[in-house]
Amino acid sequence: MSINELEAKVRELRELQTLIEEAQEEAEAIKDAIKAAMGDAEELRAGEYKVTWKAVKSSRLDAAALKKALPEVAERFTRITTTRRFCVA
Repeated sequence: MSINELEAKVRELRELQTLIEEAQEEAEAIKDAIKAAMGDAEELRAGEYKVTWKAVKSSRLDAAALKKALPEVAERFTRITTTRRFCVA
């Protein structure tokens, strides 16, 4: 791929990323409006649509606290991985 073709692809990528970000922001605004309309309700019906907004409990490991309290245990169960990060600046 030539430099000109590559530059065009990067430009197209950035334009698409901008469109995606704008669409995500718009979707979040719509979600917030629906949540505001729901108030404390966990379920809402709107024509053919059923919308739910329920509390979900989850538990997660506090890695920082584990490293502080039991650093040797945290070290034994720490796994290092390598990935490649793609970035356009």
